Amino acid sequence: MQAAVLPPLPTREEASTAALDDRGEWSSFSRRLGEGGAERWESYLAIQGMYCPACSLTVEQALAANPGVESVHVNGATATARVVWSPQAGRPSQWFAALKRAGYGALPAGDMLSAVPRMKAQRALLWRWLVAGFCMMQVMMYAVPAYVATAGEMTADVAALLRWASMILTLPVVLFSGGPFFSGAWRDLRNGRIGMDVPVALGILIAFIASTVATFDPHGVLGEEVWFDSVAMFVFFLLSGRLLEQRLRDRTAGALQALMRSLPDTVERETATGEIETVPVRRLAAGDRIRVRAGEVIPVDGMVLEGVSRVDEALLTGESRPAGRTVGQPVVAGSHNLSGTLIVEVQRTGPNTRFSEIVALMERASVDKPRIAQLADRAARPFLVGVLLAAAAAAWWWWPQGPGHALGVAVAVLIVTCPCALSLATPAATLAAAGALARRGVLVRRLEALEAGAAVDTVVFDKTGTLTQDHMAVTAIRTRDGVTEGEALRIAAALARHSLHPASRAIATAGGKVGWTARDVTETPGCGVAGEVAGDSGWQPRRVRLGSATFCHAAAVGEQGAVEVHLADDRGWLAAFRLDESLRANARQSVGALTRMGLGVQLLSGDASEAVDRLAWRTGIEQAWGAQTPEGKLAHVTQLQQAGRRVAMVGDGMNDGPVLAKADVSLAMGQAVPVAQAQADFIILGSQLDRVALALQHARRTHRVVRQNLVWAAAYNFTCIPLAVMGYMPPWLAGLGMAASSLLVVLNAARLSVILPRERG
Repeated sequence: MQAAVLPPLPTREEASTAALDDRGEWSSFSRRLGEGGAERWESYLAIQGMYCPACSLTVEQALAANPGVESVHVNGATATARVVWSPQAGRPSQWFAALKRAGYGALPAGDMLSAVPRMKAQRALLWRWLVAGFCMMQVMMYAVPAYVATAGEMTADVAALLRWASMILTLPVVLFSGGPFFSGAWRDLRNGRIGMDVPVALGILIAFIASTVATFDPHGVLGEEVWFDSVAMFVFFLLSGRLLEQRLRDRTAGALQALMRSLPDTVERETATGEIETVPVRRLAAGDRIRVRAGEVIPVDGMVLEGVSRVDEALLTGESRPAGRTVGQPVVAGSHNLSGTLIVEVQRTGPNTRFSEIVALMERASVDKPRIAQLADRAARPFLVGVLLAAAAAAWWWWPQGPGHALGVAVAVLIVTCPCALSLATPAATLAAAGALARRGVLVRRLEALEAGAAVDTVVFDKTGTLTQDHMAVTAIRTRDGVTEGEALRIAAALARHSLHPASRAIATAGGKVGWTARDVTETPGCGVAGEVAGDSGWQPRRVRLGSATFCHAAAVGEQGAVEVHLADDRGWLAAFRLDESLRANARQSVGALTRMGLGVQLLSGDASEAVDRLAWRTGIEQAWGAQTPEGKLAHVTQLQQAGRRVAMVGDGMNDGPVLAKADVSLAMGQAVPVAQAQADFIILGSQLDRVALALQHARRTHRVVRQNLVWAAAYNFTCIPLAVMGYMPPWLAGLGMAASSLLVVLNAARLSVILPRERG
C-alpha cells in the first residue's frame, strides 16, 4: 500500500504571516476606520527591499491588486505603506504573498520599529560599507603607479601584477558589497520594470567585466585600461550615501519612533486581593488598577488613585516643563512618570488612548507624499529608460575610437545620471520638517500642507476655544478711595468660593488660595452672594455683597458689552471687577509674531461684535468680525481666496469643520485629538498658540530647502550628462558626483530636523 503523501509543513515565516489573519492580531499594526457602515481597517507595513523612492509605484501596484484593498499609499523615503482594506473581501496574508512575488518583504509597522530587525539591517549595511572601503583603499594604492608612471618606467609584468591584485580585491566589492544593487536590479527586470538599481548595476557589471577581460588579455580589443578602482570607489560612495540616508531617516522619523517605543510591553497590575502581578499591556481593561514607578512610562489613559508625582508629557504636548499629578488628576499614555510611584485606574487602552490617536496622525503623515514628490516618482522611470538609451547611443558613437573608451563613456553615463537626488529632494525635506515640528508639539497630518503653508499670506483665527480658554478671567479692577485692588480682590474671593457661577469662579481663581474667610453666606440666583467676611489688615468682620450692580446698589459704569461684578459693604459700593474671556498664554505675542512675518491676521467669531472687538484689541488683531455663523465664516474665507489670498485657518476643531476644510491650510487647537479635527492639516498639541507661527515659519523654510534640492538635482543632471556623453567624465568621477549629489540633498534636508532659534520666537 502506497504511503500517503503529507503536505509540506509551513515555514516559520508563512506561519507568522498567516497568524496576522487572526482578528486579534490586527490591532498590533492596524486600526478600524469608523464604527457604522461596512467594516474598514487601515494597516501600516514596513517594506523591506526598498532602497530608493522609485520603488513606491511598484509596491503600490502589488498591494492594490489584492482583493479587499481599497487604497494604498507608499512613502519611499520611509519605506512604509498604509493600506485601507475591507476584511470582508481580503486578508493581510495576501499582501505579504503579493509583495514576495514582486521581490519585496514586509513586516507589520510595530515590528518595523523593534530593535532586532533594525539593528540587523544596519549591521549588514555597515559590513558591506566597511568591506567596500577597505578594498577601495587597497585597489587605489595599486592603481596609483599606473597613473603616475611614465612610459617605460614600469615593466609589463609589474603592470599585470597590479591589475591582477586589483581584480582580486575588487571581487568582494562586487559580490558582497554590491549585492543590494544587483538583487534590486534583478528584481526590477524580473518584474518587467526599470528601477534606479538597473543603471547602477549595469555600470558596475560592465566596468568590472571589461576590466577583467583587459586583465586576462591586455593586448585584446579592450586594451590595457582597467577601472577596478572606479568600481570600488563607486560602490563605496553609493553605500556611504545609503548608510547616511538610513541614519538620517531614523533621525527624521525620530518623533514617531520615540512615541512608538515609549510604551512598555508589560505593566504591574493590582489583583482583587491587593497583590501585584506583571501582565502584558494588551491585557489591560478599563477599571484595572496599575502601579507605575518613578522613571517608568505610563501605558494607558487613566486617573491617579494614589500617590503624588510629576510627569513629562513633552512627546505628547511639546511642553518641556513637567506637570504635577496627584489624586484625582488624569494621566495619559506615553508620558513619563518622573518622581513618585502612582496607582492609576485604567480608563482607555490601546487604540482608544490619546497616544494612539497621535501615533495614527504621525503614521498617516509619514506615508503621505506631496504632489511634487509624486511627480518626481512618476518621472523617474521614463528618465531611467532615457538613461539606458543615452548610454547605448554614447557607446555606439565612441566605438570607432576604441571599444575600451566607448565602454568607459557608457559606464560614466549610466552612473552619473542616476536620479536618486531628484527623488529624494522633496520627501527627505518634508519628513525632516514633520519630525522637527512633532518634537515641538505640532503634528503634521498632510505633508503637502508644508508646501501650502509656505504660500500663506493671511491667518484667520476663531475666538472661543482658540484664542481664548473655556473660562473667564478678571481683566480690570476699580475700587473706591482708600481700598487697594488686592484687598478688594481678597474680600470678593472669600465670597466667590461659595458659588459655582462662572463669574464667581473667575474671581476666586484670581484671588488665589490664601485670602479672607466668609461665613453665613447666602446666594440669590441671578443676583449674587452675600455674607460676613473677616480678615487681616485691620478689617473687622462685616457684611458684604458680591454680584450685579442692582444687587450691590451700584451704578454700572463699565464698557458696553463688558461683564462687571460689583462688591459692596454697609458703606456702599466698594469695588467692581471687569471680567472677560481668558486669553491663552502668549496669545498677543503669537499674533505679533505672525504680523512680523508679514502675514495679515483676522478674527472671526460667532460672539457679539462688541466682545469680539474687545478681544481683538487685547490681542493686537486689527481686523475682526463678530456674529459670524459657520456659513458666514465659510463665505468670508471663500471671499479672501477669490481675492487671491492664501488663507490659514486656526480653529478649535469642534465646530469649524467646513471652514477648516475650505482654507488653504488649517490648524486645529486642542489637548486631545478628536475626530472633529479630521479636516485639519496641523494639530497643535497643548493648545500653545506660539506653535502657529512656528509651523508657518518652518513651512517657509521647508519650501526653500525643497526648492534648493530640486534646483541642485536638476542642475547636476543637466551639467554632468553632457560631460559624460562627450567623454570628459571618467567612471570614477561619475560615481563620486552621483553619490555626492544624493548626499548633498539628504544633508541639506537634514537641516530641517532642527528648529532654528528665530523660529521658536
